[in-house]
Amino acid sequence: GDEPAGRDAGPVAAGHPGAEEPDERAERERRGGDRLRFVGAATRRIARGVDLDETVLGLCRASVPAFSDAILVYLRDPLPVGDERPTGPFLLRLRRTDRLPDYAAPAPADADPSDTGEFPLPLLAPQPEGAASGTPELIEVRGGGPLAEVLRGVRPVFGDAPTVREALPELLGPAREIPAGRRAILAPLRGRRRVIGAAVFLRRPDRAAFEGDDLLVAAQLATHTALGVDKAVLYGREAYIADELQRTMLPDELPQPTGVTLASRYLPAAETARVGGDWYDAIPLPGGRVALVVGDVMGHSMTSAAIMGQLRTTAQTLAGLDLPPQEVLHHLDEQAQRLGSDRMATCLYAVYDPVAHRIVVANAGHPPPVMLHRDGHAEVLRIPAGAPIGVGGVDFEAVELDAPAGATLLLYTDGLVESRHRDVWTGIEQLREKLTDTAGLTRPDTPPPLEPLCDEVLDILGPGDRDDDIALLAARFDGIPPSDVAYWYLDPRAQTARQARRLARRALERWELADLTDSVELLVSEVVTNAVRYAERPITLRLLRTDVLRCEVGDDVPQLPRLRQARATDEGGRGLYLVNRLARRWGATRLSTGKVVWFELPMP
Repeated sequence: GDEPAGRDAGPVAAGHPGAEEPDERAERERRGGDRLRFVGAATRRIARGVDLDETVLGLCRASVPAFSDAILVYLRDPLPVGDERPTGPFLLRLRRTDRLPDYAAPAPADADPSDTGEFPLPLLAPQPEGAASGTPELIEVRGGGPLAEVLRGVRPVFGDAPTVREALPELLGPAREIPAGRRAILAPLRGRRRVIGAAVFLRRPDRAAFEGDDLLVAAQLATHTALGVDKAVLYGREAYIADELQRTMLPDELPQPTGVTLASRYLPAAETARVGGDWYDAIPLPGGRVALVVGDVMGHSMTSAAIMGQLRTTAQTLAGLDLPPQEVLHHLDEQAQRLGSDRMATCLYAVYDPVAHRIVVANAGHPPPVMLHRDGHAEVLRIPAGAPIGVGGVDFEAVELDAPAGATLLLYTDGLVESRHRDVWTGIEQLREKLTDTAGLTRPDTPPPLEPLCDEVLDILGPGDRDDDIALLAARFDGIPPSDVAYWYLDPRAQTARQARRLARRALERWELADLTDSVELLVSEVVTNAVRYAERPITLRLLRTDVLRCEVGDDVPQLPRLRQARATDEGGRGLYLVNRLARRWGATRLSTGKVVWFELPMP
């Protein structure tokens, strides 16, 4: 099957005329069998290609030297995808060449036999001195020109045909002399919808010329290559869309909430799996808290990525309502069931409070988080596993744990700890040991830097372990010390605004922030007055001193205040306008028990 196709047979032995016919018939049958075996092997090699380069390389390696001594493959630039109609001029780009070594000037020992350099001189002799040399890399196919006419014909044509002799200089360059006789075949590459390129097969003068049946061989090679290119382009576009879909649904950058430092990593799956549905998120909550989320939609497809995006958006919305973690998972479970009966996912949702130094965690079938303590001890947290999201009819349980300052919480998806070579619990133990070893590289009682820690964690992945995509979210708990927090309960009375101003002024004096007194008193008075107007239960006033001064006022009324332009005759409606003008940032968040209105002022 590896014997070159298309070679001339030796001369028929002289003899009886009746004996020549069986010999000629046998020779023709042998050549036909050789061609069939060659075409079968070549098309299998071309079909093995998954991407564009592999497909074109398969054509080149199958053709040289079995079918030709050299080949040039041109593809349309840009390649059309699916049913889209090409725009702009018809351009062909030289994609790849392959050739036998130059007899006259042997190639260097380290040369790549499939590079896109010049062809050997015995095969393509240059024109007289002074003419342009070299094969053009980009060719514009002129409408109505010889090359356009040949490509429109679709079928391979010998190089000695009049039209082809006029068309080949457009491909090979005007400085090249076209091989004489049937030593060149120009084969258009036609995909499912249109011509997408061309292949030129060339033979040396010392080799037998192409025969009529070789046009059928070239047609088979061109057809399988064009269909393979079409398949590769469609596959590449789908993979690109899925990758972009997944990446754009992940956060571009993590927030910088007070009292916690965050870092993340995301690794797409290996080529065999492509996209998945892993995601992570960090969502600031009222009171300086932050929600930490990591999830994994089962499967590897664009559908998985799309479901991931919907669940992530739902989780962000639920976090904005400040629901408890177990309630967030319950609503995510309901959302997954609405998306379809087979929409399954795992998710871990945690809320960290830097003031209380506590964390509340709920799990829906996800691998447990690992906490690296400040002393270097790594611990796998005992969280009830729960059922995956989408099962339906199950309850989720939340656990509240200590989150001491200096500790690091690691949330991850199963692609980090599970593969064909290890089960999930073996991987979790390896992760715990890796965190312990990494912590030992720093001084005692000093947590390792967060970004290098994430890189070290990924080193537990061995060769062949990238069966699934990986999402990793690391949170270093810094906390807010009690000395930087002032908190009061105030009864909703007419005198409450004056009381709030006095309390805020005393806190600022204690913190040596007297420069902010006038602004804080004014804004606190306005926000507290709005809360007192409608509240029925005691309101809360809290001041946080971090890199900014943050003030939070909570009440039991769920309606959120809206900024509006007060008319000249209105008695109220200017409070939020003042807050908007004087504060660096402000906002309002609805809680399950009411709402919180907050504002921030820069430190003097």
